[in-house]
Amino acid sequence: MAEELFAGLSYEQVVQKYYQTVASVCVMHIKSRHDAEDCFQNTFLKLYQKSPDFNSESHLKAWLIRVAMNECANLRRKNRFTVSLTYVDSDDAISFPDNDSDDISWALVQLEPKYRDVLYLKYCEQYKSHEIAEILGKSDNTVRTLIKRGKEKLKKIYGGDDDE
Repeated sequence: MAEELFAGLSYEQVVQKYYQTVASVCVMHIKSRHDAEDCFQNTFLKLYQKSPDFNSESHLKAWLIRVAMNECANLRRKNRFTVSLTYVDSDDAISFPDNDSDDISWALVQLEPKYRDVLYLKYCEQYKSHEIAEILGKSDNTVRTLIKRGKEKLKKIYGGDDDE
């Protein structure tokens, strides 16, 4: 079988390059390590099975994020049960890489998914609001409103009143 290319990358290169992004999306949506691993694997399995064409690496990354979010939503609908972080074993502890996203990750998991998604994409993945709108299938104005309201909710979680 000829090696499939996804925006110029082999399947293995795609997994290597985007595994942390997909894993972070899954963990923030599911909170259970084992269920997040299932969503992670399903995301890359769909990439392999469907072999979609991508215009660019940014299109590929956006597709992976969207599929990961959908996989998590499907799992939540199917199970109708999400393990609270207070009940997660230390073996299942959520870990994030040592970078700037480390600072807000714990707070993001406490937000409703609609705020979590836009803030994660904006601050952890560095997408602009119009790119987030495209990924989530929402209008740019809706995304900006969700970002503003999500930031207000984050301030309450952090306990701060300061502006950015």
